[in-house]
Amino acid sequence: MNKKLWEASTSQKKKSLLSNYEQFISKKFNKKFNQKYESILKWSIENPGNFWSSIWDFSEIKGFKSKIKIKKSKIFYKNKFLLNSKLNFAENLLSKNNKDKAITFISENSFREERSWQELNLNVSKISKFLKSINIKEKDRLAAYMPNTIETVEAFIASSSLGAIWSSCSPDFGVKGVVERFSQISPKVLFVVDKYFYNGKIINILERIPLILKEIPSIEYVVIANYPGEKYLKNKYSYKKVKVLKWNELMKKESEKIQFSKFDFEQDLAILYSSGTTGKPKCICHRSGGVLLQHKKEHQLHCDIREGDNVFYFTTCGWMMWNWLVSVLASKASIVLFDGSPMYKKNDLLLKIAEKEKITLFGISAKYVDALRKSKPTLKYKYKLSKLRTICSTGSPLSNDGFKYIYENIKKNVHLSSISGGTDIVSCFVLGNLYQPVILGEIQNKGLGMNVDVFNEKGEPLKNKKGELVCKNPFPSMPLKFWNDKNDIKFKKAYFNNFLNTWYHGDYAEIKKGGGFIIHGRSDTTLNPGGVRLGTAEIYSEVEKFIEIKESIVVGQAWDNDVRIILFIVLNPKYVLNEDLLKKIKIQIRKNASPRHVPSKIIVVDDIPRTKNGKIVELAVKNTIEGNEIKNKEALANPRVLDQYKNLKELNY
Repeated sequence: MNKKLWEASTSQKKKSLLSNYEQFISKKFNKKFNQKYESILKWSIENPGNFWSSIWDFSEIKGFKSKIKIKKSKIFYKNKFLLNSKLNFAENLLSKNNKDKAITFISENSFREERSWQELNLNVSKISKFLKSINIKEKDRLAAYMPNTIETVEAFIASSSLGAIWSSCSPDFGVKGVVERFSQISPKVLFVVDKYFYNGKIINILERIPLILKEIPSIEYVVIANYPGEKYLKNKYSYKKVKVLKWNELMKKESEKIQFSKFDFEQDLAILYSSGTTGKPKCICHRSGGVLLQHKKEHQLHCDIREGDNVFYFTTCGWMMWNWLVSVLASKASIVLFDGSPMYKKNDLLLKIAEKEKITLFGISAKYVDALRKSKPTLKYKYKLSKLRTICSTGSPLSNDGFKYIYENIKKNVHLSSISGGTDIVSCFVLGNLYQPVILGEIQNKGLGMNVDVFNEKGEPLKNKKGELVCKNPFPSMPLKFWNDKNDIKFKKAYFNNFLNTWYHGDYAEIKKGGGFIIHGRSDTTLNPGGVRLGTAEIYSEVEKFIEIKESIVVGQAWDNDVRIILFIVLNPKYVLNEDLLKKIKIQIRKNASPRHVPSKIIVVDDIPRTKNGKIVELAVKNTIEGNEIKNKEALANPRVLDQYKNLKELNY
């Protein structure tokens, strides 16, 4: 039986933006939806032109909307939405210009600063003026090697105001990782921070700049910002053929009113990168109109974000959730940025911030929920989160225990919206809504306008069975292209090689009877013992229940003409893997997953390889234990960890 954890009250549903939107389209298209999400969803999928056009109108996008709602093509990704419509992305984000708070920044060191909408507009105008003065034009690339600070947001908005293309990496990327990404797009300007802090450590970024410039000759200007609340590091490095400026020098210049030129709906906005764990990172180019339209839909109709809200998401500017968070400004809500370790000095630091800042939407990763559950198992509503209406979780599947923990320890009356999408679409395929209940372990439903399904290997739809997550209809936030991808060869291989004219996303998923989704992990990490396909998430959800285990990673090892399951675990201090614990783990997995899920080997390690965004990398472990080449170790935050997985005697028998 599906366990209902929460449902919005009748009053909450009635006052929601989703309800306002329902009334808006009911009147406009003379249709009745009777406050049923499935009815609105069905209409949105069957009437894509009217749906996406209505999102523009309802969310009040500034710009010129063309009468061409969709230009159809037989090729999935060549369908065009709102063709010839014009807008300026920055104008839409600078949605207010008063003394209200627009952005708050908080560092792990507890330094805090705010920008009002007035100050935000002023600073963006100064950066925009500077960029024009150095002849930055439409489609020029601007790169940022920056932490999650207000300056980073201001530079991004200024970039989009001119129709330039933004691309960012967080400072936890090493020189090689930065060069691998930015060298592919030939940026003219590099915004960079002098240093950053993580878990109490200060990391010098200035010393990396000459090494980056040596490898990326296209960079003509470097703008160096100091880390907020800190003095500039002394710059003892020289830069040949490059003009270097300090951020505070730009801020001393006179501002001017921004002339928001209108660009095409298809205008390049930003280049994001694939993780790079299977080779050179792919440069995924997104369009301004599609991103704005999709984000406003998700923020307002799925997350109920409105003017006066204060939205937090734990992210870095190297992850797509940063772009998603910044776009919240277009809904006249304010945002809160945090930079540093979420567990520095205090495991529940982010919850303290949520309380103090009166956060209305609190965005975290499933990994953070799990870490909190283990470090603070009896938090029991310690924090007064009276303004909090929504908690979002993403990054990896949220376990059943994670769902329960939130309702039993953080807040009872809250909309828990587990969401899933990706960098590829800089948005979500499946997420929450206020019309339907929250069911234990499930993502509530498809996003409006997104014809998401689960296929078997023959391309046949599945219900209550696991298969490949696909999207059967085009949508505005599809990538515009991959940068430097002649004839879209890499692009087609990434998304359209598996099923005819259908987007293949690479997630192993399941649709439940009520329309909810369960993501069981990435398709390329599914396990196949005895030819039976199993999702890794089912094992993780059981292993996470053990207080003795801090973290785990599970892979399939080719063995004896078959595949066997290997579970690696990191133990919490003072615990050992004895026969008793070994037995308990296997019984737990057998009982709650299946006998097929039980690992052949359980091995203790000190750490687990992860990407810069904190996602564990099963493929790197699998390749290591099988003696295969790891194509791009630089994409990992801790590549040396893989040495522990080499030549393990336990895997030889």
